Formats: sequence, structure tokens, C-alpha cells
Amino acid sequence: MPSQTFTIGELAKEFDLTTRAIRFYEDMGLLSPERAGLQRIYSSRDRARLTLTLRAKRLGLTLTEAKDILDMYDSPRDTAAQLQRFLGVLGNHRQQLEAQLTDLQANIDEIRAQEKKARAALARAEKPKAR
Repeated sequence: MPSQTFTIGELAKEFDLTTRAIRFYEDMGLLSPERAGLQRIYSSRDRARLTLTLRAKRLGLTLTEAKDILDMYDSPRDTAAQLQRFLGVLGNHRQQLEAQLTDLQANIDEIRAQEKKARAALARAEKPKAR
């Protein structure tokens, strides 16, 4: 049974991407379509790699990190080592996001404090002056 193939336009439509984005992923080594003349022919493997690349992007991983992880599954390496690397990448990224979240929460707390002060000052400014 022949495997399913896709054109760049079909993948672009399915994943709501531009063909330029898909070509960029190809340039990054994330996808490896076959060629029929000038036409790119993407395999089911390419489609799966594109799905995983987009998932990695949603997780906030870089394309290089996504490629490293995807390439591990193409190599004859041990599954445990692949999973350890994946967990390491995810753990590092989670730590970065948690640090950013802490910074954001501190900023939000500061904004709330400044808003409270500004509202109090505004209330004093708008209060009618006693004569």
C-alpha cells in the first residue's frame, strides 16, 4: 500500500500556514520532501514532523530544539536516552517560563499597587473642598 503524500499547498491549508513557513521549516531541516521536478512532495512522515514542530512551537521551544528532539527519533538511539533529552529540554523550558511568570506576577502586583494609589489620589482630588 503506497504511503499518502501531500503538496505544499495541502499542508499549508491543513495547518493554516503559509507555503513560505513550510519552506522555512524545510530549510531548517525539519521537513525533507521528495522532489518531482520543481514540485515538493511531502510524505506522511513530513506531515507528522510538521505536526510535532507546531506542537513544540506552542510549547515555546525553539525550532532548533524541536529539530533536535525530532531527529532523535530518526536515529537508532535508545528510547530512554531520547526521553531523557526530551524531559531535559522540557524541564529547562518550564523553568524559564516559571521565572517569567514570577516576574510577570511581580509586575502585575506593582501595577495594582500603583492603580490603588492613583485611585486614592484621584478620590482626594475630586473630593469637594470644605470652606
